[in-house]
Amino acid sequence: MVFHGKWYDEVSVGDTFGTRLTVTEAHLVLAAGLFGDFNPLHVDEVFARQSRFGGRILHGPFTSALISSPVGMYFAGTAIAYMEHACRFKAPVKPGDTLATDWTVTATLDKPKHKGGIVVMTCSSRNQSGEVVVEADGKILVASAP
Repeated sequence: MVFHGKWYDEVSVGDTFGTRLTVTEAHLVLAAGLFGDFNPLHVDEVFARQSRFGGRILHGPFTSALISSPVGMYFAGTAIAYMEHACRFKAPVKPGDTLATDWTVTATLDKPKHKGGIVVMTCSSRNQSGEVVVEADGKILVASAP
């Protein structure tokens, strides 16, 4: 099954999209290996249990990647370039947490030279308890329908 994303012409201010994902042990291990960040807050349960977090936490950059994935899927095949992505981490993300990530289109900026436009978005990601763990903003350049 091939999913085709939204063209720039199909996007309106107020549109929303998102995903739900449960963070697993595999995410934590994969992030440590990908980033080479073996800080004990990520890989040592005994150490992390004694921290303010009470256990191991997911790497911020990996959390950022997980919450940006709905953007890639929403604009699958229509994205020209993901231009900006800024995160504010509000609470730790731990293995077992289920993140509900919701993006909202806040503006569209026509870019005729690029045969499309920039979609400006904001995001909130909450854990299974409803606590906001990440807020983000993004901009993506999207092609117009041919």
